[in-house]
Amino acid sequence: YGNRPSSASAPFSTLPRRRSLPANTVVKFVPQQEAWVVERMGRFSRILEPGLAILIPFIDRISYTQSLKEVAVEIPTQSAITMDNVTLELDGVLYYRVIDPYKASYGVADAEFSIMQLAQTTMRAEIGQMTLDTTLAERNTLNHNIVQAINHASESWGIACLRYEIRDIHPPAKVVEAMHSQVSAERSKRAQILESEGARQSAINVAEGAKQAQILASEAVKMEQINRAMGEAEAIRQTAYAEAAAIEKVAKAISDSEAGELAAGLHVAQQYVEAFGNIAKEANTIVVPASTNDVAGMVSQAMAVFSSVSANQKKAAQLLLQEKRAAAKEGDDVAGLSGAKELGKAEERGLEGSGGFGSEQINH
Repeated sequence: YGNRPSSASAPFSTLPRRRSLPANTVVKFVPQQEAWVVERMGRFSRILEPGLAILIPFIDRISYTQSLKEVAVEIPTQSAITMDNVTLELDGVLYYRVIDPYKASYGVADAEFSIMQLAQTTMRAEIGQMTLDTTLAERNTLNHNIVQAINHASESWGIACLRYEIRDIHPPAKVVEAMHSQVSAERSKRAQILESEGARQSAINVAEGAKQAQILASEAVKMEQINRAMGEAEAIRQTAYAEAAAIEKVAKAISDSEAGELAAGLHVAQQYVEAFGNIAKEANTIVVPASTNDVAGMVSQAMAVFSSVSANQKKAAQLLLQEKRAAAKEGDDVAGLSGAKELGKAEERGLEGSGGFGSEQINH
């Protein structure tokens, strides 16, 4: 360092040994980025800037030379105890620069030695306020705190600490083994968690797939049943339409043809014979009427039922005609009476026609 030689600072400095102080030769040339402190008759006189300088022989003397360049100083390895009582071995590098040559010359006896000791004590104090995990994880924060503490303490020395870098941190061997075990356990934990999450997601996907499959199958069955029901309903509807049309045509044919009743009787007889034939084919044990061979009797019974229905309709028509005639007689309206008579005649003609049809059915 540019100060007077000091044996105490030599073991702590990693810089090469400075040259001796320049002698007063009246005319001197000050190098760039250096400041020379001149004393006159043992008292501070002035600071020589880079360039040409004139000195008075025997009166002026160059007492200090300060380098204005940035200087890097290695901080030796030291022990520090964290908040959780873990002893660490740390070393670092300090970068500083002289900003006031006067204070750096007269404010402190040995600036370099002082700044190194301040850096060591500050680093111990900062690490004592932090746990081991925080020290390892927040190294930048630790460096920043050390720089601030050094600048606050060295303000009167004319020195500015630019930055401090912790180079190595050496925990105890057992702590290192514990940290390795912790890392292994953490990785195993993460692996198990990921594996369980994968198994869980796989089970969820399988269950979701089965659920969707069942839903789709039930939808298919539902649509099949709906289509089958709609087909059966349409078949029944078409069958009913066909039967209604057939019955209408048969009734029209019977009423329009003179021999329609004979044809209807023949058709009933055929259905009777076919029905008994089918009964014998479908089962071994059957129950039949006593007069199975009397087909004519069965046809007569069917025609008798038809005649009975026709007779009931005739009686109902006669009762309705009598009621209308009685209402017509009691009224004073001649037009209503004549209308009733005409209606009666028309009804008589209709009843005569239906009566003849019924008697003819009975004879058949």
